[in-house]
Amino acid sequence: MRVAIAGAGSVGRSVARELLGKGHEVVLIEERRDAFQQDRVPGAAWVLADACELSGLNEAGLDRADVVVAATGDDKTNLVLSLLAKMEFGVPRTVGRVNDPRNEWLFDSNWGVDVAVSTPRLMTALVEEAVEVGGLVQLMHLERGQAALLEFTAQDTTPVRGRRIGEIAWPPDAVLVAIVRNAKAFAPSQDDVIESGDELFFIADPDQQESLLRLLRSGD
Repeated sequence: MRVAIAGAGSVGRSVARELLGKGHEVVLIEERRDAFQQDRVPGAAWVLADACELSGLNEAGLDRADVVVAATGDDKTNLVLSLLAKMEFGVPRTVGRVNDPRNEWLFDSNWGVDVAVSTPRLMTALVEEAVEVGGLVQLMHLERGQAALLEFTAQDTTPVRGRRIGEIAWPPDAVLVAIVRNAKAFAPSQDDVIESGDELFFIADPDQQESLLRLLRSGD
């Protein structure tokens, strides 16, 4: 897979190293000469260019990219790059980094963003997931915000504890996809019984979040 990453800061470099380690082809696009340090990710191809200019994107071979990652520290740049990648180069998949949570609503298909990754939002979700028991934590958006990954930790007083998964009337468009129990993850079956301490992971329509939480807290 060929991946183009705009922004050779700490985020962009880290993503590039991970992808290279998995055998993918990576090109890094960076406009600042002081950040253009090829020795920091020697396995990647580097292009000194503005990620919002077609000439630089042509040089980076965006027309051959399978994925474009807009990972700069500027939300405007990330949006423009995502839109150009989709509209001008027909890139199948785009990932946009959200630096300011107030701009999250912009990172959708209208700007060519397939997946939006908000670092502040992810950190907040991870903090909540670590300390909140009995609450439904939204870990991330999926598929242009049409679905969300949600987590719920069951406890002794949780009404659905002790019930078979198959006998629970889950809300429509809310699917229990995994359970983590005693630090081990498994795909739940209809006969599995929810235990105290279970971490339940759902893929759900964001509109079903309140209904799902109400079910988990009431059992009805």
